[in-house]
Amino acid sequence: MVRNILRKITAPVRGLHQAAYLLAGLTFGSQILALLRDRLFAHQFGASEMLDIYYAAFRVPDLVFAIVASLVSAYVLIPRIAGANKEETKKLLSHTASFLVIGGGIICAGLAVVAPTLLFALFPTFESSPHASEFVMLTRILLIQPILLGLSGIITSVTQVNRRFVLFALSPVLYNLGIIGGTLFLYPTMGLIGIGWGVVAGAVLHLAIHVPLVAKAGLLPRPIIFSPKIVWSVARDSMPRSLALGVGALATLALTAIAAQTGEGSIAVFTLAGNLEAVPLSLIGAAYATAAFPVLAEHMNAKRYEEFRATLLVAARHIIFWSAIVSVLALVLRAHIVRIVLGSGAFDWDATRLTAAVLAILVFGLIAQGLILLCSRAFYAAGRSWNPLIIQAGGAVVSVLAAIVTLTLVNMYPAVNYFMEVLLRVEGVPGTGVLAVALGATLAQIAMAAIALYTLRSVAPGVASMLARSLGEGLAAAILGASATYGVLAYFGTLAPLTTLPIVFAEGLIAGMVGLSVSAAVLALLANQEFKDLIESLRRITSTRALKPHGALIDDRTDS
Repeated sequence: MVRNILRKITAPVRGLHQAAYLLAGLTFGSQILALLRDRLFAHQFGASEMLDIYYAAFRVPDLVFAIVASLVSAYVLIPRIAGANKEETKKLLSHTASFLVIGGGIICAGLAVVAPTLLFALFPTFESSPHASEFVMLTRILLIQPILLGLSGIITSVTQVNRRFVLFALSPVLYNLGIIGGTLFLYPTMGLIGIGWGVVAGAVLHLAIHVPLVAKAGLLPRPIIFSPKIVWSVARDSMPRSLALGVGALATLALTAIAAQTGEGSIAVFTLAGNLEAVPLSLIGAAYATAAFPVLAEHMNAKRYEEFRATLLVAARHIIFWSAIVSVLALVLRAHIVRIVLGSGAFDWDATRLTAAVLAILVFGLIAQGLILLCSRAFYAAGRSWNPLIIQAGGAVVSVLAAIVTLTLVNMYPAVNYFMEVLLRVEGVPGTGVLAVALGATLAQIAMAAIALYTLRSVAPGVASMLARSLGEGLAAAILGASATYGVLAYFGTLAPLTTLPIVFAEGLIAGMVGLSVSAAVLALLANQEFKDLIESLRRITSTRALKPHGALIDDRTDS
């Protein structure tokens, strides 16, 4: 039985839709754990300074990961090893892994030394906090994480090339289990420091799940004195992406610092709403982008340009289509979503309303974020790695400037702030300045997506112009489904007050199911192609055995 389970976990997956839907399903499990993690945080801390400090402590380690670990990430390694033999692959992985451990370790150690000065320069409001020392220590512990996740990213290039998407999708599940374990078992005695060690444990598990399969295939990296020439050949190609991620991480850091100025709990509200929006992004945009990337790399390496364009078009249409439906439904059900996922313990009704309002703004960028993920992978597969940098840099500048301008407007003109509060139903709730930060981030995502689609024509001409139908049919189904959802909510609102979690859950579930049913009926009437693809792919996933991919580096016979 155990062997059969392991065989299924390590089995390759063929077909874009099958891989995307499988990734979406497994990612959903990971996101459920992530939501459980956030619920534990919200229940324990509420929208408080303590939770602000926890999320702020991630910003510097995340910046390290974006700049350093991404230099030798799977995004650049996958195209290189897609057609390489076993010895070439192992050599490349060994040199890049050794570089990451040595170079990244030196940088993280240096940042740990200067952490107090750096952190309080970025977040001056925390310097006088009674938890200031915990903030510094937590950041130092979290600086271990970029190295572990970077190593995991290196060896997952092997699992992705061989389309072992189950292993890839299980990594974040184990990561979240580590954080949950730290929260449940270490926090009571160690405080925030215990949660930090839980994060490190999760990162270890994120890496460890890939080790047996890669080691069995003889592709596990070994410690060596890395060759600057080999590492530079990878880093040179990775440089644009690393800079792009670094710019994005800097923008996130800046937005977090701006949010910290809008009141206690604002960082927590902004982050928790972003985590909720990340669920559909992971299930749709990230799933399709991840599934499409190896296929796009194979087509480009083989100079199959029409197949490259066709794969990109199909993935983009599905991202737009399903994101449109989910965005509108999430907008209508935002309060129920936040109340169900986060609304317990110290997370009061004001925090629920404000988080729901931020979520309403962020979901408008869901389509844009999914397209950015896909376009970035298309550019990397085509060897055009500078394009994502330009897109990311432009978006980062827009996000920070938009947040500053919007926040300035709401502070200077109370009528503007009141309009936003009334529109999003958060009148009288403290800390509504964080809405400006969310608006800035969303505007940036839309701007980045527009630039990405415009520049995409250089590698896949005509793709952007062929996406209007998917958007139109998706919005039509979404609006009608959301209207039905709103009608159900209005009806139930006259029957039972939203005073208990079971009532909130039941009302949201029924309303959401009605909305999805109406959307599905509309899609069926329109004979929508994406809807047909969904049904067919689900049928294949449940009834057809996956086939071995061409040119796999791992021989399936080793699994028996």
